[in-house]
Amino acid sequence: MDRRRFLASASAASAFALLPEALRAQTNATPANPADARLNAIFDQIFAKTLQRSPELATSLGMDKGPNARLKHLLSDDSPAAKARNHAELKQSITTIRAFDPAPLSPRSKLDREVILYSLESRALPRDKFNLDGVQRPFTITQQAGAYFSGPDFLNSAHTINNAEDCEAYISRLSAFANSLDQDSAQQKEEAARGYLAPDFSLDLALGQMAKLRSPAPAENGLAQSVAKRAAAKNIPGDWQGRAAKIVETQVYPALDRQIALVKALRAKARSSAGIWDIPRGDEIYAAALEQATTTKYTPEEVHKMGLEQVADISAQLDAILRKQGLTSGSVAERLNILNVRADQLYPDTAEGRAELIKSLNDGNAALTAKLSQAFLNPPSEPLDIRAVPVEIQDGASNGYYNRAALDGSRPAIYWINLKSVADWPKYSLPSLTYHEGVPGHHLQISIGQKAKQPLLRNLSFFSAYSEGWALYAESVADELGGYADELERAGFLQSYLFRAARLVIDTGLHTKKWTRDQATDYMVQTVGFARPRSQREVERYCTMPGQACSYKVGHAAWVRARETAQKIRGDKFDLKQFHEVLQYGAVPLTIMERLVEEQARA
Repeated sequence: MDRRRFLASASAASAFALLPEALRAQTNATPANPADARLNAIFDQIFAKTLQRSPELATSLGMDKGPNARLKHLLSDDSPAAKARNHAELKQSITTIRAFDPAPLSPRSKLDREVILYSLESRALPRDKFNLDGVQRPFTITQQAGAYFSGPDFLNSAHTINNAEDCEAYISRLSAFANSLDQDSAQQKEEAARGYLAPDFSLDLALGQMAKLRSPAPAENGLAQSVAKRAAAKNIPGDWQGRAAKIVETQVYPALDRQIALVKALRAKARSSAGIWDIPRGDEIYAAALEQATTTKYTPEEVHKMGLEQVADISAQLDAILRKQGLTSGSVAERLNILNVRADQLYPDTAEGRAELIKSLNDGNAALTAKLSQAFLNPPSEPLDIRAVPVEIQDGASNGYYNRAALDGSRPAIYWINLKSVADWPKYSLPSLTYHEGVPGHHLQISIGQKAKQPLLRNLSFFSAYSEGWALYAESVADELGGYADELERAGFLQSYLFRAARLVIDTGLHTKKWTRDQATDYMVQTVGFARPRSQREVERYCTMPGQACSYKVGHAAWVRARETAQKIRGDKFDLKQFHEVLQYGAVPLTIMERLVEEQARA
């Protein structure tokens, strides 16, 4: 049966049947309230349709099994026709949910409706208003965007291999990857004609990474090695390397060559300006990106001012700690730079040094996990895999980031750290990073959210300010739990906050005050005390992801404000563990989070 006809005719019941049995119990499929049940049936239908058009999402959630097994052989269709169909479905979903009368719903279902509507409408805005896929990612190809960047990583880390069928699915997806490259090329060419193209330095970085992907002999490419090594580890017979290498040689490399040629041609006329003020409707796009990233109505000027004030406050706190360490001369950044190059703070720039660094992260995460019960009720103990960013993408990748686990437990969460240069990671700075990405940061918050009794559609609602704000707040919870061994590690913790405060200044500076890349990098180096290469990688990310960098400190301020509100309301009866139970509601916009905290405190 044709997929489009199936999706158009699917009832809520049949759509829900597409969900793996192990996950159906996680939804509120049959609540006592009939209105809740009707609304949840709509949510389940939308979720099931979303899975069918996004095989990568199905895999990342661990839902490419059973009735969805065919999805493991596919990648998303990103052709213009498919994108138009998907957007029409999205708009219809919004209309259907908005038309549902919230009056008879339970409080929890009213919250689900409110959050899902907010999420879907935010997702629809970029194409409705600007004919772009995203406002926080307005360019198809950058040093951190495009199939060339995400595809190999997805195939290696998200596509699980346990049997021959999984290997066959990998081979099918590898062939589809070539088509994804061509679809990206066509889209980027069309968008560039309208003025939507990343800056020249971003394209240079992208071209460098494409060249690394293209350079090995087909059989030695990571795309062929990944399936071969994992099949061998599971004793799965077959010439998987040979078959993959043939596809790399005859399909992937030609598509990659076409993309490289296109990007080189586009780069010849690309702008060198760093901010999106220099693209069509750039000011409007930035305003929309800032609102989407922060889930607030703050203006760029308000965010810039907020950043300057926080930089001054945190710098003063760091100054006091550094003076106690005998570091009294120079700016805060200059004194932190002295720590950055001190021999006792550096791991060896060797394979052994990198392994030792990863071990220290695992040890730190385990030690803090043992203390979670002091601040959380029944904290989860989900596994966390800590890995170095693949060398093929480390030039453009973020310094650290988190991938959530599959919902069915088939693949653990991954905390990635960019080890292009171990000099980027002096020892005193690492604990705060682990508490941010691991526990009690992203790993704890997302693990709780994924286990919450809520419609599975809620798991697709991502609010950067909520999640990143929590992760910054979690760094201070780790401090309360004794997570920092000494004043130097506390300096690393405060430097983490200083870094995020500086982002408020830099992001708004780049996109509304016409700062150059060098000007923004200088500010990062002179304010935060990071090495220049690391600082420049950060700034280059902000140039192609407007607004996102502001979500961290704006979100952190909201979490701190929410806790202060709860303490004021509860007084002597304030219970930190109970306050943290707000995580059970799942990810929400900041205004809703603060409302939920107040309601919980007054209950």
